Amino acid sequence: QVQLVESGGGLVQAGGSLRLSCAASGSFFRINVMAWYRQAPGKQRELVAAITSVGRTNYADSVKGRFTIFRDNAKNMVYLHMNSLKPEDTAVYYCKATGFLTVIDGPYDYWGQGTQVTVSS
Repeated sequence: QVQLVESGGGLVQAGGSLRLSCAASGSFFRINVMAWYRQAPGKQRELVAAITSVGRTNYADSVKGRFTIFRDNAKNMVYLHMNSLKPEDTAVYYCKATGFLTVIDGPYDYWGQGTQVTVSS
């Protein structure tokens, strides 16, 4: 199993910055992809950014050029640097990991509990 714990959310003014962190722990063989999703009230959960174990990244069009995802494989951590925040970035941000419990057992998806990000205008 993989446990994910997010931190770093909060309240920030438009134009400000925040950094989210997600720590993965537990008994697993490897984590292939780590990603950040978000869900605003009344909306579906959407992908914000993802990163593979070799550093390949993918971003939602709405955050390109403002958000940066990076990971520390040695520490099983993933981060999301968010700059030039807008009120429409307000949402609960979730960390997701896709990994294998053994060489052949997987992949499985794991989710964190989420952290609230609120951007005031």
